[in-house]
Amino acid sequence: MIRCTVFAFYLIATKFTYGFNGDSFELECPDECDCHYFRINWVTDCSESNLTEVPYDELSLSVYILDLNGNNITTLKPFPTDIKMRRLQIADNRLTRVEKEAFKGLEYLIDIDLSGNNISYVDPEAFLDSRGLLNVELQDNPITKVEGPFLISPTLQYLDISSCNLSTINTQFFDNITTLTTLDLSNNPLKILEAGIFDVLTSLETLKLNDCKLTAISDHTFSTAVNIKFLELASNYLTNTDWPEVLGKMVRLEYLTLRKSGLTSLSEDTFSNCTNLVTLILADNELRDLDVATMLGNSVTHLELLDLSQCNIQNPISGETFSNASRLKSLYLSGNPLVATDLQEALEPLTKLERLFLSDCGLHDLPDNFNVFDNLLELDISHNPLENVFTKLLAPLEKLEYLNMGYSNLSYIGPDTFAKMTSMKRLVLSGNDLLSLEAGLFGNLTQLTTLELEFCGLKRPLNGLAFFKNLTYMDLREIKLGGNPLVIPPAGPIFPKKLSQVTILDLSNCNITSLNAEAFQNTENITELNLSGNRLRSAEQSLSFLERLHHLEKINLSNNNLTTIDPDVFANNPKLHSLNLLGNRFICDCKIAEMWDWANMIKGDLDVLIGAKSAEKDIVVKGNKKKKHLFCHYNETQLRNMTSMVNKTVPGRRPFTKPREVTMANRTWAKYVRESGCEPVVKILRPVALVAQVFDFQKGHSVSCGVMIVATIAVSLGLATVLMTIKLFFRKDTNRKVR
Repeated sequence: MIRCTVFAFYLIATKFTYGFNGDSFELECPDECDCHYFRINWVTDCSESNLTEVPYDELSLSVYILDLNGNNITTLKPFPTDIKMRRLQIADNRLTRVEKEAFKGLEYLIDIDLSGNNISYVDPEAFLDSRGLLNVELQDNPITKVEGPFLISPTLQYLDISSCNLSTINTQFFDNITTLTTLDLSNNPLKILEAGIFDVLTSLETLKLNDCKLTAISDHTFSTAVNIKFLELASNYLTNTDWPEVLGKMVRLEYLTLRKSGLTSLSEDTFSNCTNLVTLILADNELRDLDVATMLGNSVTHLELLDLSQCNIQNPISGETFSNASRLKSLYLSGNPLVATDLQEALEPLTKLERLFLSDCGLHDLPDNFNVFDNLLELDISHNPLENVFTKLLAPLEKLEYLNMGYSNLSYIGPDTFAKMTSMKRLVLSGNDLLSLEAGLFGNLTQLTTLELEFCGLKRPLNGLAFFKNLTYMDLREIKLGGNPLVIPPAGPIFPKKLSQVTILDLSNCNITSLNAEAFQNTENITELNLSGNRLRSAEQSLSFLERLHHLEKINLSNNNLTTIDPDVFANNPKLHSLNLLGNRFICDCKIAEMWDWANMIKGDLDVLIGAKSAEKDIVVKGNKKKKHLFCHYNETQLRNMTSMVNKTVPGRRPFTKPREVTMANRTWAKYVRESGCEPVVKILRPVALVAQVFDFQKGHSVSCGVMIVATIAVSLGLATVLMTIKLFFRKDTNRKVR
């Protein structure tokens, strides 16, 4: 009977846990690739696998996303007939041409990413069969010159051909892609934009021309671009541009950035026709003699965000400067030399102001009229030599929710500085050499949610005297202490009980070598813990502090000195769904395989291990091409013995179809688990974990593994009995009808 029970449980368990290395065997998967479902779609991830050609014969016809990024592929052949691929990612390879034959028959293709190759030629008919194509990425290729139409696609909406060394755009370039709504031409040496090149793009809403070395724009370049809402012309040399003519037809323009574009002056009618302008960014230009009031004129009455930071404006910003822009909610003046008395007068009309940024303005004093800003929510006065002038400023700002006083050469902050700022939610004091904090400094900040004290020279994690003695700060959820030379006590908690509700804690780069088991005794509600960039080692009980963190969801242990890690250390963290171990020098041993099985079986998702497989950000269009992997390394003895181990078939692991020999010491965890010969850890099967979650036992109660197994079998047998009863019922009912 016992043997039968064990056998029954084995059948149930294997049904739920087929494929211990994260792969499903339902669909084909090439040897050098990792395959998995993303939602309900089949993903084949062959990125960074040293491939020299596409594994056409091993692909499933149902592949939805094929990721070939970061390989050494030089040419493409036609894909298998009837393949249903929607997204093809082949960025950062060695392709030189995009030929029509290579994409023939890809009827379902929606997105293609060919960025970062050596492509110099693109066949205009390359995607003629892809009748639903929406997005094409070709950035970072030496395309250089195009004669005639670039592509033929009646459905294309997004085209990125930035950084392609294009020096000219001919007037037929966009003739067969007139449905474009977003076009990125940034970082091409275009120099001049002639009239007519955008005439056919009447649906265009977003145009990016950043860093194109533009020195001239024809007055009629945008004469038909009446639907453009977002225009980016940053990092160019547009000193002598006739802006009233260039922008004259853009009556729907809502967002314009001319950041770092060589502007030295702007006339009073520059934006006279841009009556719908909401966001205007003029930062990083040498506008020394700019008369802001004249430049804004009477047309920008809808303006809500104005960025004039780092413009070195020498003319006084005072008087009627913003009288015609009284709807402003966000004003950026950082990096301009300002005087407190002038600023006080200029800001007077901006009663709707919600965000004011005055960082790095050389201010020794601050305006005294902050009482007029009833709606001010965010204030940045960082990087100013302000000394101790805060009390008179901060007193009226009772609604202020964000205050940045970082890097202001402060060594002392008076205990009454924040006494009336009871609405404060985020306070930044980073970069000041505070050494210690005054008693009661944060006492009245009862709504504070985030406190940033990075690089403050603090040796104690946080002085409990800075808070009221018998008050728990219920809203304080995030504390950042990164970059402080913290001295962690060898025993006992490192934070006071007043901070018991903290859920996000950053202790990165704090030179921490160890944390005692009671380190977080008073902060057991932590859900996110950042310990990256420290010196934690793989020693016995080195991670015992995790035992108290039953609510932990995310932990960052990257860039420490870990060499091995056991999934048992996370036994008391049932809610953990993100574990970052990148940048540690792990040794390739079976503990790696156990961690893999823990993520795959207990947690039910390899995404728990950051770098184990493609995350969502790695497989979306316009995403980050370079993803980071988890690595371990073999020593020389292991390498000599690896060939026979790699070709060993281990039940539950996807076998290799061809003999292989390992010659590289560094291995991704994904490849190591397959080639390691480590047996799957059956004791941590997913069904057992699922049953435990269903019961959701309280702290202090436990159920034996045997009980879990029996419960799993009982539930399965119960379901089987119900199904059999229903089946027999319908069979009898059918027999009656036949009679």
